[in-house]
Amino acid sequence: MTDIKQEHLIQSVADALQYISYYHPPDYIRALAAAYEAEESPAAKDAMAQILVNSRMCAEGLRPICQDTGMVIAYLRVGMDVRWRADLSLQQMVDEGVRRAYQNPDNVLRASMVSPPIGARKDTRDNTPAIVHVELVPGNRVDVRLAAKGGGSENKSRFAILNPSDSLVDWVLKTVPTLGAGWCPPGMLGMGIGGSAEKAMLMAKEALMEDIDIHELKARGASNLIEELRLELYEKVNALGIGAQGLGGLTTVLDVKINSYPTHAASLPVAIIPNCAATRHIHFTLNGSGPAELIPPSLDDWPQLDYDPTVGARRVNLDGISRDEIASWQPGDRLLLSGKLLTGRDAAHQRIVTMLNRGEPLPPGVDLTNRFIYYVGPVDPVRDEVVGPAGPTTATRMDKFTEQMLSETGLIGMVGKAERGPAAIEAIQRHGAVYLMAIGGAAYLVAKAIKSSRLIAFEDLGMEAIREFEVVDMPVTVAVDSRGESVHKTGPRKWQERIGIIPVVAA
Repeated sequence: MTDIKQEHLIQSVADALQYISYYHPPDYIRALAAAYEAEESPAAKDAMAQILVNSRMCAEGLRPICQDTGMVIAYLRVGMDVRWRADLSLQQMVDEGVRRAYQNPDNVLRASMVSPPIGARKDTRDNTPAIVHVELVPGNRVDVRLAAKGGGSENKSRFAILNPSDSLVDWVLKTVPTLGAGWCPPGMLGMGIGGSAEKAMLMAKEALMEDIDIHELKARGASNLIEELRLELYEKVNALGIGAQGLGGLTTVLDVKINSYPTHAASLPVAIIPNCAATRHIHFTLNGSGPAELIPPSLDDWPQLDYDPTVGARRVNLDGISRDEIASWQPGDRLLLSGKLLTGRDAAHQRIVTMLNRGEPLPPGVDLTNRFIYYVGPVDPVRDEVVGPAGPTTATRMDKFTEQMLSETGLIGMVGKAERGPAAIEAIQRHGAVYLMAIGGAAYLVAKAIKSSRLIAFEDLGMEAIREFEVVDMPVTVAVDSRGESVHKTGPRKWQERIGIIPVVAA
C-alpha cells in the first residue's frame, strides 16, 4: 500500500502546467527543426522559423509559448493499492493544481474556461475546471498525463461513424483540408478508431500524449496494420500541400498517432483531433515519495537559427495608412507593422455589432476609421512587460461580423490567424480591405513587438476586452488582399500540384 498525499498531487499538477506552458517537448522541437531544414516553401519556412525562435525565447524567459494557454486535460491511472491522504476529490485536487498554475504571479497563464457554456459564458478566472479522466489499474502508483489544449486545435476535432467497408484513408484525406489552418500546423494528428463514439474521441485525444516517432517508424518499417496506416496517412496528408500555417509547403503533420479498440460489427467509429504548434503535454508518476520532479530540458535541444524578420519585409506605418496603400499589397507579402491598432475577439465583436444594430455610439476610443483590428486575447503581463504573450486567434470566428464591421465602422484591415471563409473574403473584396496573418504559436515573439497596451473598452470581458496596442515591426503576412485573393487557397494548391503523389480527393 502506497500513501499519496493530497498536496503532492496538487503541487505536481501546478508545477507540470507551468512547465509545459514554456517548454516544448524535445521530440517536437527535433521534428519541427528537421521539417524546417527540409522545407522548400519560403512562406512555410518563415512560419516554422518564427515558431522555433518563439519556442527558444519562451524556454529562456519562462513565458507561455502561446497566448491560448489551453484548457487542462488530465488522465489519471490510479493504482488499486494506493491510499489517499486527502480531503478533496480527485477532480478538486486537479482543479486546485490548475488554479495555482494559472495564477502563478511569476508566469501568469491566461484563463480561458467559461461557465456556463451557454448564456452568460463568464470566465471562471482561474481556468478551472479541468477535464479529468480516471482509470483504476493494478499497482501502487498514480500515473498522470496532463495536456493544455488550445481552442484553435480543439475546435478542429472531427468524428464520424463510417461503414465497415469504407476507406479510412479517403475519409481522412477529405476531412483534413476542411480543418483549415486554425489548428496551427505543423502539428500532430491523433486518431481513435473503433470502440464507440465517446471511446474513439477519447483515444484520439490520448494519442496526442505520445512522442513523435514517425521517422523511427519509417526507418524500421511497419510491423502491423496500424503502423502501416500511420505511414500511409503521414505521407498522404503531407502531400495535400497545406503546409505550415496553411501557407503551402512540404510539412503539414509531424506525425500521425493512432489508437484502436474493438467495435460493433456494424460500425467503424473514427475520430481525428489535431495538436497545434504549441503542443503541450507531460507525463509523471507519483509513488508516495513527494511531488513529481520535473527536470528542465537543455537549451541545446533548440536549433540556433539565423532568423531576421526584416529581410524581404516591407515596413508599414499604421498611423495614417490609406486604402490606396493597402491596395498595393499582394498575397504572401511580408510586412512589419508599426503604429497603433485596436484589439478585439468574439465577445468584443458581438458587443460592437449589437450596439450598431441598436443605433448606439461605440465606446469612447473605439474609432475604427481607416484602422486595423487585431484578433487577440493576450496573457496578462508580469514584471516589466507591457503585455504578455499575444499571438493571434482563429480569424474565421470573426467571419460572421466582417461585413458589418467593414461597412459600418470604417475598418480597413484585420490581423488574425489562419484563413478566412468565403463570406469574409467577399466582404474584404467588396470594401477594398485586407486581412493579414500573424503566426500562430509565436505569441511571445509577437509580444516583443508590442511597446504599449492601453485598455479601451469592455473591461469586464477580461482577455477579450478592447485594447490599443502600439507596435514596432510586428511581423505579418498578407493573407487576403484587397481584391479578395487568398494565400490560403493559392499556396496549398501550388504545393499539392508540386508534390503530386496523390490525386485530389473530392469532398
